[in-house]
Amino acid sequence: MSAVPAETAIAADAARASKVSARTVQVWDLPVRLFHWTLVLSIAAAYVTAEFGGSNWADWHGRIGAFVLALLVFRLIWGFIGTPTARFRNFFPTPSRLVAYLRGRWQGRGHNPLGALSVIALLALVAAQVATGLYANDDIAFAGPLSASVGKSTSDALTGWHEQIFYVLAGFIGLHVLAIIFYLLVRRSNLVTPMITGSKVAVNTESAATTKHLGWRFVAAVAIAATASWLVFRAPAASHAEVAVPAAATADW
Repeated sequence: MSAVPAETAIAADAARASKVSARTVQVWDLPVRLFHWTLVLSIAAAYVTAEFGGSNWADWHGRIGAFVLALLVFRLIWGFIGTPTARFRNFFPTPSRLVAYLRGRWQGRGHNPLGALSVIALLALVAAQVATGLYANDDIAFAGPLSASVGKSTSDALTGWHEQIFYVLAGFIGLHVLAIIFYLLVRRSNLVTPMITGSKVAVNTESAATTKHLGWRFVAAVAIAATASWLVFRAPAASHAEVAVPAAATADW
């Protein structure tokens, strides 16, 4: 007769322990979330202006490129001075972290090691896309701000790389989306909602580490990123076709 109450008591204790340990924890700070979704929209806008706008939207494509450069600089800075889950050293996929994750022993709030590999690859591809765009030209209406600093053949080659890198980037974005769907359907883990709300429910009693003076750190990171982008794009280069016009105009009549 006494076994039933004992089992009931144990079950009740387990239920209470579950309620205590399962709580809402912060995963992503607001700057990381703003960076993520703004970058998504910027990449989409860059694609639209390049593929469908023609020469009419070339200037807007360049402006978007300048904005993406500022976003990348901001994320680089925030990866050192932001909140714990935003810092590279806390989620960089070291071999030991990868092994721990594959063996089911990894514990953390932010990117898991495989997700970190994906994030780093995507950021590297976006950086390569922006870097080649700085030297690219379309021979009609647009030339990257640094295109005049290299020869025409080099600019044309980097223009080709700029176009090819996008297809690789698009492929990685597709894999990123598939991974999100896999985690949602197979592992029952929603990765999208935390990137919107910043929080998720987790069985974790560990207190979230805090970082002081986030306000001025954010302002400083934005200011440095905006300045860096402005310095690069402040004097847009003339296209190679435009550079050739004055030489033709000097011909004897």
